[in-house]
Amino acid sequence: MSDLSTDVRYIKGIGEARAKALSKLEIRTLYDLISYFPRTWEDRSALYTIDTLPLGEAGCVRAMVAAPPAASHIRKGLDLLKVKVVDDTAALFLTFFNQPYLKASLQVGETYVFYGKAEGSLLRRQMVNPQFEKENVRQITRRIMPVYPLTAGITQSMLQRAVRQGLDACAALLPDVLPDEIRLRYQLCHIGFAYENIHFPTSMEALQIARRRLAFEEFFLLCAGLQLLRRRRAVLSAFPCRKVDMEPFYRALPFPLTGAQRRAIDEAIADMCGAQPMNRLCQGDVGSGKTMVAAACIYFAVKNGCQAALMAPTELLSQQHYHSLNALLAPLGVRCALLTGSLSAREKREIRDKLAAGEIDAAIGTHALISKDVAFASLGLIVADEQHRFGVAQRSALSAKGSHPHALVMSATPIPRTLALIIYGDLDVSVIDELPPGRQKVDTFAVPSSYHERVFRFLRRLIGEGRQAYIVCSLVGGDDTVPNEKKAVTDYSRKLQAEVFPDLRIGCVHGKMKPAEKERVMAAFSAGELDILVSTTVVEVGVDVPNAAVMVVEDADRFGLSQLHQLRGRVGRGKHKSYCILFSDSPSDQTRRRLKVMTQTNDGFRIAQEDLELRGPGDFFGRRQHGLPNLKLADLQCDVEVMQQARSAAEEMLRADPALEAPAHRQIAEKIRTLFADAGGGMN
Repeated sequence: MSDLSTDVRYIKGIGEARAKALSKLEIRTLYDLISYFPRTWEDRSALYTIDTLPLGEAGCVRAMVAAPPAASHIRKGLDLLKVKVVDDTAALFLTFFNQPYLKASLQVGETYVFYGKAEGSLLRRQMVNPQFEKENVRQITRRIMPVYPLTAGITQSMLQRAVRQGLDACAALLPDVLPDEIRLRYQLCHIGFAYENIHFPTSMEALQIARRRLAFEEFFLLCAGLQLLRRRRAVLSAFPCRKVDMEPFYRALPFPLTGAQRRAIDEAIADMCGAQPMNRLCQGDVGSGKTMVAAACIYFAVKNGCQAALMAPTELLSQQHYHSLNALLAPLGVRCALLTGSLSAREKREIRDKLAAGEIDAAIGTHALISKDVAFASLGLIVADEQHRFGVAQRSALSAKGSHPHALVMSATPIPRTLALIIYGDLDVSVIDELPPGRQKVDTFAVPSSYHERVFRFLRRLIGEGRQAYIVCSLVGGDDTVPNEKKAVTDYSRKLQAEVFPDLRIGCVHGKMKPAEKERVMAAFSAGELDILVSTTVVEVGVDVPNAAVMVVEDADRFGLSQLHQLRGRVGRGKHKSYCILFSDSPSDQTRRRLKVMTQTNDGFRIAQEDLELRGPGDFFGRRQHGLPNLKLADLQCDVEVMQQARSAAEEMLRADPALEAPAHRQIAEKIRTLFADAGGGMN
């Protein structure tokens, strides 16, 4: 075995076919394989007697096959194999579905260890499809088993075998990134012990020791990388700005700003007057008025003689920003233009020419702004709306149109401040924690599906009064693998149109539609040409439709709280009383608690904190790009102490060796470069 970059197909027992399947999980090298950590672990170490098996829970039991397995064919596609096993305490009845080949594997009089969920009653216990092996094997029973995230064509046993082979192949190759002095000071185990026991722990204590070591390393590399990013920014020279009179801007506003908005603007202006480029995240709740902060920064930049660019994730949102910003800024002498993919070639060329000549002060648009043929005369400020929709690479591409321009990124996903400082790393953070006057509280109700008829009557009444409604589903189309009660947006919109609201105008929109078609439907809803918009979460970030007064979310238990809060923010944007109705039939106490939070508060920051505590950061952030390395094991909520220790260790190391040039630190520097490059953050 040469090194950790070896292709997995060359590892003994894997080969071409399995390597192809593993590539779906982005496992291509030996290092990818051993770094593909379990998502959880099953403790199968306890061995029960049949009479002590806890009902409703999974456990291991040693038992002897008491009678020949009985096979029966029920119907096409359904074969049963029934087996009676016994120990000194009782009998256990096993049922295997569609596994007739097991008949030859279970010999009368032989003893096996079975693992499965015990069901039935105290008098007659049973298991369905248990896993089993001969009593002395101990490969899948009487041990702690890793449980990995899977994809089609990959099974747990296949992945467990592959990881075992990978660990055996690289036992002597694993380099320890952490210097011995740090490892010893923070009482961290060797890297070999950590990898072995994170995958195949000998005990729960060994698992915790391994997990702490690997979480520490993740935090250590992340914190060191973020500090290097900040230091790199400190040596850049920014577009020089001076103080300007902002009163004309404030007087032009249709309403007074909140204290939080003024504070965010003051923080941004102070940054822009500094020697280094501003790199600020402005986060605030839905409807908190972040756009006014962006408008103030654009005005300030233009009055300082430079151009500004605002990039939004959709054409519709770009158009909305353009109309509101142009209406506000044009009377103040700021020349605005909209640049999107749907413009004609002549219109695009005209805008590009004016941007290059400095005849446009503020360009508002989509990804069209980062096209290679777009050039600015003097780009001094970039604004990215809905930060989580853009990777760092896209922000960097826009920044590259100028010479170290100031950057303001905006997010309507409220994140607890301490978490934002880690997640957004190299950005300073402004928080808008007040809502402007006039923003309405949206009344929110969590109800079971038996309320559908009542809710539909309520919708019909409000639509009769001239309002509009959103109905959000969790799926795009019919899927046989998903229980029938889960609403699929295309099927559901057809059903609503045919059976419930045949006289109303219903539109359907989802992420798999072509962008132009999606924009057309959204624009029709915005223009009042549709009464109901049935949608997936593509409306989570969307245009203002002040006339929309109801947000209905089907199967609300399938969404995170922060996502539900974003969806709720689509209504209550006008003068009409607005409502959010969350359907869920989940029996889970945790689900009920989560949805109750939604009915109790409209405070996005409180909701974000609850979401983080209830679901953890992996689900909280989902697949959103933020340009930082993903944390595979470390948990930002639960590993706070480990994170603080790792941050202290990283700070101490960088104080002693700011450029990581010492021989003991070169491997750390290389690891940081690789991690941030893979995440799109760039450390070169």
